[in-house]
Amino acid sequence: MAANNFTWPLINDNITQSDREILADFCLHSERFTNGAKVKEFEKIWSEWLGVKHSVMVNSGASANYISIAMVKELMGEGEVIVPPIGWVSDLASVVQLGMTPVIVDVSLNDFNITAENIKRAITPKTKAIVLVHTLGFPAINDEIIQLAKEHNLILIEDCCEAHGATYKGKKVGSFGDISLFSFYFGHHITTIEGGTICVNDDKLYDLAKLFRSHGMTREASQELQRDYQLMYPNLNPLFTFAVAGFNMRSTELNAVLGIEQMKRLDSNIEARTRNLHTWLDNLDKSIFMTSFPTQGSSNFALPLMMQGITRDKLKDVCHILEEEGVEYRLGTAGGGNQALQPYLKKFPHRIDGVLAHADYVHHNALYVGNHPELTEEQIINLCKKLNNV
Repeated sequence: MAANNFTWPLINDNITQSDREILADFCLHSERFTNGAKVKEFEKIWSEWLGVKHSVMVNSGASANYISIAMVKELMGEGEVIVPPIGWVSDLASVVQLGMTPVIVDVSLNDFNITAENIKRAITPKTKAIVLVHTLGFPAINDEIIQLAKEHNLILIEDCCEAHGATYKGKKVGSFGDISLFSFYFGHHITTIEGGTICVNDDKLYDLAKLFRSHGMTREASQELQRDYQLMYPNLNPLFTFAVAGFNMRSTELNAVLGIEQMKRLDSNIEARTRNLHTWLDNLDKSIFMTSFPTQGSSNFALPLMMQGITRDKLKDVCHILEEEGVEYRLGTAGGGNQALQPYLKKFPHRIDGVLAHADYVHHNALYVGNHPELTEEQIINLCKKLNNV
């Protein structure tokens, strides 16, 4: 079925006519189109909304993954990074491509997230960081994980690409870790078409994120860091002094203009998505589907659908119902399920700590459907009734 034929796509067109007009006006009257004043404006708005000191806008959430791991390696040296098997490919690909070793630990079936118990068991003297993915918008953070990172001097990275506005104890996810990452891809809570941010509270990490974003050039960083490098390397042109082996992952002004406009409706969209999740879980048959997902603090970009153990052989029938009803879905949930099964990983050193039984279960017995603000209560209830007859 072609994407435009779905009656319930993963995401409706979330770029409005007003967004298009503002972009067109900017194109007609602006003189700068790359990483400039609008990017800085969006970074400030995002930081204030999230409750962090600094944000660095980049060209994708995946780029934010790569920069975060580059920062870990720069500060901590080579070693191991604890990662989840349920997430996006760049959560692991960034680790292996940058010469670090991913240590994959299992998730909870309750929320698809890695647990403090599994993290604790996987920590070794080689461990440098923990990547915590708030999968599908279910908060993964808790006090025990925060304490584990502090006790073992580990950098805690929150991947919030699917969880804009999710909270823990009333505070937004992405404001707990040392580094947090967000994606503004077309299908997420807001879109800049492609785009993302790296968020930090520490000034040193802020400088490092800006360096890695733009070739490692010191002119991107603070005045203090620029002066330090001028004193250490007086024979280098300060405009072209490269402190780290960086990337070119800058955003454009166009992405930022769109992001600024989308921020105006982010909170109301999150409220709608939250209502949708409650309606979804309240109306699914709990003898067939998992319905005990945590709703407190969740901000879900998609609606999870996972078979209970006794009915897991019915997943094909569920898919048939969704296809008949014109509902777009993705098997295995985020990233297609268990990343430890993917062929790319076989080419790189990695370690699986324990058994990934839960990740395998999600891989074979779960999927998600779109959760966009335009869904109606009636639409959700009617689909639940169809599914309950599987």
